[in-house]
Amino acid sequence: MQKKTITNCKVCRRLGQKTFLKGEKCFSPTCPFIRRPYAPGPKKKRRSGSFSEFAKQLKEKQKLRNYYGLGERQFRNHVKFVLKKRGQGGDATLFLLKELERRLDNVVFRLGFAKSRREAKQMVSHGYFLVNGKPVNISSFATKKGLAISFKENKKGKVIFKNLSSALKNYQQPKWLDLDKEKMEGKIMAEPTAEDVNNIDISSIFEFYSR
Repeated sequence: MQKKTITNCKVCRRLGQKTFLKGEKCFSPTCPFIRRPYAPGPKKKRRSGSFSEFAKQLKEKQKLRNYYGLGERQFRNHVKFVLKKRGQGGDATLFLLKELERRLDNVVFRLGFAKSRREAKQMVSHGYFLVNGKPVNISSFATKKGLAISFKENKKGKVIFKNLSSALKNYQQPKWLDLDKEKMEGKIMAEPTAEDVNNIDISSIFEFYSR
């Protein structure tokens, strides 16, 4: 039996929040989330009213997982790792967000080298990047302060580079990253932050995986 798939835009509408899975389209007036800000499916089948605590936790988990474009196993591993570290003190919520932000595919996206995290993941897996001069094709590679991200020379002739230089001219990267727009190279200058991850109750996510 063929597995039923859900389009990216329907994921956002179902979760009730943009997860920016379609790159530039998410910022345009044609974004389906803007045009149809309600859950997909026949009107009579749409759920309304209160949700169970489990349903709320599941929804928050799906929001953050889809925001970073991760599969269930990948996301669960990140959360479980943070849950193990939680006993050592510190802000578990901040620690989880830093873990997700430090992923190489996310850093590539944050630097403006890809239109979406999905595209960034594909570019990393196809060997587009060097980390401190060494090739890395693992999307989950954990970056850290001081590392430099650059393109392989033999990849600069690809179609994706035709408009990248002009697109970067008006792009503003996060403060924890440094971007050389002429050389199209980036460097991690500080600990990552995730100010734009809002309206997500991360404590519910920890409760979901602690069951």
